[in-house]
Amino acid sequence: MSNKFEKGWKTQEKEPFGKMVRETVRGPQPMRPQIQKAADQLTKEVGRLDQAMGRLKLRESAIFKKTVTAVQAHDQESSKAYSNELAEVRKMEKIVTQSRIALEQINTRLQTVTEIGDFASTIAPAIGVIKNVRATLGEAMPDAQGTLGEIGAQLNSVMVDVGQITGTTFYQAENSEEANRILAEASAVAEKRMADSLPEVPSTSADQSIFTSE
Repeated sequence: MSNKFEKGWKTQEKEPFGKMVRETVRGPQPMRPQIQKAADQLTKEVGRLDQAMGRLKLRESAIFKKTVTAVQAHDQESSKAYSNELAEVRKMEKIVTQSRIALEQINTRLQTVTEIGDFASTIAPAIGVIKNVRATLGEAMPDAQGTLGEIGAQLNSVMVDVGQITGTTFYQAENSEEANRILAEASAVAEKRMADSLPEVPSTSADQSIFTSE
């Protein structure tokens, strides 16, 4: 990045350019604190996802027991109803797990960018990932949308500030190749974790299970 970017990145301390910015109405803000704030917000959001997963696990365990009991009692109507409910809970678990993994990756990158200033290749895909996670979590955790929207806006603000400092316009693609790669990797990891950790409902017969995971 240019010297102008470095001055902006280092919170514009005791630099003529920093003084000029402070005297400019609504000029660029120091970027390091903004990125750290976004990273801190993501850390809290990951913690909220952990709490949500804990609640889903308890719910899943209770429904699983009811499903097994119904299957063992050959109560097909109840077992199918419980199986459908169990499938929905596990779907939510996958969404939360995938979202957590994606946000964790982004958070790690933001923590790195606060140290090395590797800005463009980190923040642009981060914005795309956050937008996608925000949309995906709409069903599982509607209350997460507000916070993620704030984080996305914070990072967008950094993009705008850097553009003002460097005179560069950065293209922000919501579905950039890097953002899609991060999301695909998170989905694959979540899929494997779910497959490794979730027990199967007993079969109603030797060759047919009442529950099929999605």
